[in-house]
Amino acid sequence: SSKTFWTTTGMFPQELIIGFPKCVKITKVAIQCYLVRTLRIERSTSKDPVGFEQCIEKDLQHREGQLQMEEFPLPEFQATYLRFIIKSAFDHFVSVHRVMAEGT
Repeated sequence: SSKTFWTTTGMFPQELIIGFPKCVKITKVAIQCYLVRTLRIERSTSKDPVGFEQCIEKDLQHREGQLQMEEFPLPEFQATYLRFIIKSAFDHFVSVHRVMAEGT
């Protein structure tokens, strides 16, 4: 829902894990967030959310008063879980409004 979001509790790093019902192939990940400075995306193909490996880490641009909309085109990979680690921010609290993964 565009009316809901996830917010941090004030200290960093913070993480958000998204699980899929089964292992899927992913070609692109996109995120809409606010005040995130450094974001790392990791994946796991395990049955449980363990054994993560890094896919990408990026410093995002600050957009005062606007959502940050970032797309991460990635080489096709498989994942059962995606972990989004907010390593640092432009303020004490940040929010994540939407996460999208494309693939099969």
